[in-house]
Amino acid sequence: MSDILKTEEFLVNMGPQHPATHGVLRLLLTLNGEIVVRAVPHIGYLHRSTEKILENREYIQVIPYLDRMDYLAAMCNELPYVLAMEKLMNIEVPERAQTIRVIIFELNRIVSHVMWWGNFGLELGAFTPMLYGFREREEGLNLFESISGQRLTYNYMRIGGVARNLPEDFPQKAKNFLKIVKEKLKDYDDLITNNVIFQQRTKNIGIITPELAINYGLSGPMLRGSGIKWDVRKGDPYCGYEHYDFEIPAGEKGDVFDRYMVRYNEIIQSSRIVEQALEKLKAGDIMAKIPKKIAPPKGEIYFRVESPRGELGVYIVSDGGTKPYRFKVRAPSFCNLSISEEVMKDCFMADLPAIIGSIDFILGDVDR
Repeated sequence: MSDILKTEEFLVNMGPQHPATHGVLRLLLTLNGEIVVRAVPHIGYLHRSTEKILENREYIQVIPYLDRMDYLAAMCNELPYVLAMEKLMNIEVPERAQTIRVIIFELNRIVSHVMWWGNFGLELGAFTPMLYGFREREEGLNLFESISGQRLTYNYMRIGGVARNLPEDFPQKAKNFLKIVKEKLKDYDDLITNNVIFQQRTKNIGIITPELAINYGLSGPMLRGSGIKWDVRKGDPYCGYEHYDFEIPAGEKGDVFDRYMVRYNEIIQSSRIVEQALEKLKAGDIMAKIPKKIAPPKGEIYFRVESPRGELGVYIVSDGGTKPYRFKVRAPSFCNLSISEEVMKDCFMADLPAIIGSIDFILGDVDR
């Protein structure tokens, strides 16, 4: 920029109350005209000391707290914890329970991505996608309510299995839901994906190179959007994911549009997984035999899963008692948000909502 056009830099607070910051995130922007010189995220407005609280709760009391981190994918929050505990205690989970977990996990991924799609459109000035997203999300929440009695924080997973069996009509209702989603994806294409204005707002914006993605520890759609085909379900499978046939969507340029398409295609791939799981669902027990008193042996364990936002890991240190000695969560939203200063540098201020939306972070997952 020439000296003639250069203006005095000034600071602007974006958030913590702002519709495009996905909750109580504050971005301290240094601007030179309409150009972002620096964007520094300030977090902590939603901090609840969850990890320290869990060190003072018995193991059976942990799951409801995990639901309240990534509240758009609460089922996914529960799974790494129960898998970690089962590995620590050498518990073999019945096959039916494992299959149910896969079904619920992938349905929650679809519901989360559909909700993100609606929010993302709204952040770019399109109101209708929000209505569409809520419409499909409601159908998914009806399924979760039928098995857990809840529509947001489910408390469904259990150490050794799941809390309740699937209702008899659940498989058919799940198939109907998948059919609805597949049909509506055509509307999504007409409304957003193939929209010229949308493409101009997202292509070649917020580019993240593969090197940057790795250096910042990105995962999930943020990593795969930069062209790196890494998915925990393939690289370090759990719950029998190695027996399911699905592809790993990935981008090429690493821009906002690539990250959008990765999540869009993950809806399709998750639908494939659910269909396969429903076909292989067999009768049987939904809970393993576990001791009434949950007190794992001394040791430590880290277990990770592929949540809708990336690698979600739980680290537990046991001293042999009924409460965790140390409890730590590796939250994907926290790691993915860390690249915000790098990816927002030198962009137009008007492009910030698109870049922020493409990161798809949840503040409950960031602050904990």
